[in-house]
Amino acid sequence: MSKPSLRIVMLSDDKGRALVILPYDELLNLVSVWKHTQRRLQPLSAHDASAFFNQSALNHAKGLEQLLALPILADPDCVLEGEFEVLETNSGRTLKLNATMLKDKLQLCKLSITTDAIDAKQISGTDVTVISRSVEKFTTLRIKQRLEDTLGLPTLPPTAQKIIELRANPNAGVDDLVPIVKMDPSLSAQVMSWAASPYYAAPGGINSIHDAIVRVLGYDLVVNLALGVAMGRSLKLPSDTPRGSTPYWLQAIFCATLAEKLAKQIPAEQRPRPGLVYLSGLLHNFGYLILAHVFPPHFSLVSRYIEANPHLHHEHIEKQILNVTREQIGSWLSETWSLPEEVCKGIRYQNTLDYQQEHQNYAHLIDLTLRVMRANGIGDGPVGTIPQALYQQLGLEPQTVQNTFNLIYTKTDKLEEMGKFLKVS
Repeated sequence: MSKPSLRIVMLSDDKGRALVILPYDELLNLVSVWKHTQRRLQPLSAHDASAFFNQSALNHAKGLEQLLALPILADPDCVLEGEFEVLETNSGRTLKLNATMLKDKLQLCKLSITTDAIDAKQISGTDVTVISRSVEKFTTLRIKQRLEDTLGLPTLPPTAQKIIELRANPNAGVDDLVPIVKMDPSLSAQVMSWAASPYYAAPGGINSIHDAIVRVLGYDLVVNLALGVAMGRSLKLPSDTPRGSTPYWLQAIFCATLAEKLAKQIPAEQRPRPGLVYLSGLLHNFGYLILAHVFPPHFSLVSRYIEANPHLHHEHIEKQILNVTREQIGSWLSETWSLPEEVCKGIRYQNTLDYQQEHQNYAHLIDLTLRVMRANGIGDGPVGTIPQALYQQLGLEPQTVQNTFNLIYTKTDKLEEMGKFLKVS
C-alpha cells in the first residue's frame, strides 16, 4: 500500500495548537511557519503526537471536525481538492479528509522545501572547506591555521593516543594493552565492569585486567571500547536532543555489536576486519556530539526539525540548518586524530549507497546495520525498504541479518548496562 502524498503535522505553543499540511517527501521549514504566524510553534514529541492521532475519536466525523477546527496552514504545492488522504508520520495514522471540511479556515503559505533544493544550495568543496565555511557562517569563530583549534575541540586524550599507537603496531598484543589500561583508573574499572557484565556471562570470577581481556573480552574489543570511552570523554552529551530519541550510547553500542556480528558472516574474500567494524559502529554518530559542541543554539533547532520531520534522514535537516552533516565533521575529526582509514571512511560514507571506493564495505555495513535497527525500532530517522543491492554488496541474506538482530535484541538490557559504562557526563 502506497503512502499518501501529503502529511499532517501538529504544532503547539502557549497560545494553543495548529495543523500543517504539506507534501510528504518535503521538509517542514519551522522558520517559515514562525515568520508567517508570528508564533513560535513547536512540533509535539513523537510520543504526544502518536497518542493524539491514535485516539479513537478520529474515527468519527465529529472527532475530525474538532481536529479541523484548529488553525490550518497548508503549503501551496498541496492539492486539496475533493477527497484526499494525509499521513501523520509518528503514529502512522492516515486520515481521509474532504476539501469541504477545510472551508475558509485554510491559510496558504510556503512551508516546505524539497531535499533537492536543500542539496542545491549546499557549499561545494572538500569536507574541510564545508566545515570551515559553516563555522564562519553560523558562529563568531574565526578560522585559525588548524581547524580543530578554531572549534575549541580538546586534543585526543593520552590514553586514546597510546591505544591508536598500539593499533598501528601489528606486533602489539595483550601484554602491551594491559599497562595502558592500568594507567587509567576509570578505564580499568570499566574494563572490569564489562567483563563482569551479564552480557558476557563469564564463568568464575574476574581477578585482573589481564584475566578480563584474555579470558572474556578479547584484545580487539577492549582496544575499541577503550578508544570509544577515551574519545567520548572529550565531549559532553547534548541535553536538548529530539524528545523520545534513542539514547546516544545505546545506539552506539548496539550498532557496534550488530555490525561486528554481521561482519563475521560476510564471505571471507570481502569481509572487513570485525574489530575495525566494531569501532566504526561505536563512533558512527560521534559527529552528533561535535555538532552540539560547535553549534549549541543551532543544534537545538536541529532537534526541533528532526521532531517535525521524523520521516526524513538527519543529513537533509543538518544541511538545511548548518550546511554540514555529522558524518562530514565526525569523519574529519577521526582523520585529524589519526584513526584507521577504514573507520574514517565507514563514518563518512555510511549513508552513501553508491560509494564504491576503498573500504566501501565498512560504510555499507554500517549503513545496513542502521537501516535494520531503525526498521526494528532502534535509532532515529526514516524507516523504509532496505535496498536489495545493499545485501548483495555485502554477500548477506536479509533473513540472516534479521535473525542476527533478533539475537542481539534479546540482550538489549545488558547492552544498556554496558552503555552506562560508556556514558559521559
